[in-house]
Amino acid sequence: MIDIEKFNKVLKRVEKPARYIGMEVNSTKKNLNDVNVKFAFAFPDIYEVGMSHLGLHILYNLLNHEEDIACERVFAPWVDMEEEMIKENIPLFTLESKEPVKNFDFLGFTLQYEMSYTNIINMLHLGDIPILSKDRDEDSPFIIAGGPCGYNPEPIADIIDFFVVGEGEEVTLEILEKYKELKEKKGSRLDFLRAVSRIEGVYVPAFYKVSYKEDNTIDKMEPLVEGVPKIIKKRIIKDLNKVYYPEKLILPYIETVHDRIPLEIFRGCTRGCRFCQAGMIYRPVREKEVDRLLELAEKLEKNTGYEDISLTSLSSCDYSELQLLISKLMDRFEEKRVGVSLPSLRLDSFSIGVLKEIQKVRKTGLTFAPEAGSQRLRDVINKGVTEEDLITAMNFAFNEGWSTIKLYFMIGLPTEEDEDIIGIKDLGYKVKDIFFSLPKDRRRGNLKITLSASCFVPKPFTPFQWVGQNSIDEFYDKINLLKDNIRDKKITFNYHDPKLSYLEAVLARGDRRLSKALIRAWEKGCKFDGWSEKFDYDRWMEAFNETGIDGDFYALRERQLKEILPWDFIEPGVTKEYLIKEYEKAKEEKLTRDCRLGCTNCGINKSFTGGVCK
Repeated sequence: MIDIEKFNKVLKRVEKPARYIGMEVNSTKKNLNDVNVKFAFAFPDIYEVGMSHLGLHILYNLLNHEEDIACERVFAPWVDMEEEMIKENIPLFTLESKEPVKNFDFLGFTLQYEMSYTNIINMLHLGDIPILSKDRDEDSPFIIAGGPCGYNPEPIADIIDFFVVGEGEEVTLEILEKYKELKEKKGSRLDFLRAVSRIEGVYVPAFYKVSYKEDNTIDKMEPLVEGVPKIIKKRIIKDLNKVYYPEKLILPYIETVHDRIPLEIFRGCTRGCRFCQAGMIYRPVREKEVDRLLELAEKLEKNTGYEDISLTSLSSCDYSELQLLISKLMDRFEEKRVGVSLPSLRLDSFSIGVLKEIQKVRKTGLTFAPEAGSQRLRDVINKGVTEEDLITAMNFAFNEGWSTIKLYFMIGLPTEEDEDIIGIKDLGYKVKDIFFSLPKDRRRGNLKITLSASCFVPKPFTPFQWVGQNSIDEFYDKINLLKDNIRDKKITFNYHDPKLSYLEAVLARGDRRLSKALIRAWEKGCKFDGWSEKFDYDRWMEAFNETGIDGDFYALRERQLKEILPWDFIEPGVTKEYLIKEYEKAKEEKLTRDCRLGCTNCGINKSFTGGVCK
């Protein structure tokens, strides 16, 4: 355990000490001497962000449900806490027992966002754990990682001991069972890595060698160890009704990003948006039954006291029994003033009945994601919503008393022209006109429209994985075009930093050679890169120059369809042939139907079962 006297002194000198104390309601503290496996769940960002992540709550409770496993949490300390920890010689520790992370058997990172990679390096350093996998010895914990960014694990392959590809509930327990077996036999670190490499969904980078061609593209990837798979197949939970889901959530002492009950209603998505990685890698759709969701909602409300239930999924309006679920939830919770919310709404699946139910308890702002400013570009990305859908939705919303609307867009999408950009402004103005076309006595509230534009980042396992990203200058030109044209006090325009999006693209489509650049950037002081006040683009460019990395090669270069991509050894279920076909259809501005209306032959039903693909 760390020196508690020093720790208590440090707490008085930092903002938000509740980030580091633990002891929250519904947290679990076990005696670490009484368990067989000690697992530290590491979220590479601050407490408020990490505590809003559903995956943390699922795995934390799942592992602690096992008698001989202790799971404790660790987050990236904010810069003030880090300075104090270094000054007082306090190593990185877990919240529950204040035990240094280096004394755990496993330190498991969740990879939600590429820009958290330097935080992973920083946390290893603060935990006194060697940064490179090859430098760890028998006393070091195993550093594992999973999550959406794990579908291209290569940029941090030199840092992580092994990755879990896909959904973690079943595979994590299999890994820990294997650890217990080998611990009993007094097996070595290498023995364990060999053993887990044979578990479906596990990737041990040290067991593979990558060679490159003269043009810097990949020549081949070869296994170095006999028996390891050439292709890593993702893990999938077939039945969401039977899989573990927590009945209680840890209740933070401070406000977090999401203070509410996250009720996961299904996994996967059938829409097929061509820019969306999650829509491809989480296939097939698997829904939870209404009765199971009601049972969970009641237990979670009783054990947390939260006043909002958020129905989470990739596209919650597509849940097949949404109307029934919401009306039953409202029947049960309306008297308690517990509201139900949907994270975002698709314009075409906009349900008047659903919103009427939701607003019985409280009205919140409405969020929609048209993604592109013109119908042509929405067809290119297979968004499948029309301007008519927007007009219908807005008319209903304003008639029902809503007045705060957020619209999300992307700029830099493939084939985009200036007129598509101006279309974003036109849609914002159209929404304003709809509001003011209502008779005065029917308008409620003060109209506030927010147009938010993120910079398109091509991601692995999407039909756009071959596309070259816009340059930083091109992004700024497009942003300035919108800024110059939006001149209305009712409309706010927000946009993402193009430099950050450029770096995200480098890391999203990078290969193993990036590990050295990541470490160099961290040595130069890069951390909390996802936080605008901490992001330092120039330091990153210096790190790339010093390690011989050309960022444009990864971010801006259009890939050849025959090229071996760094993530080609991972099998997500959706075939490369399907992604190529979708890429070609995008160029032709052709739509692909929602696969709930008929199979589109993405390949998931041939390699994986469950959900609508039975």
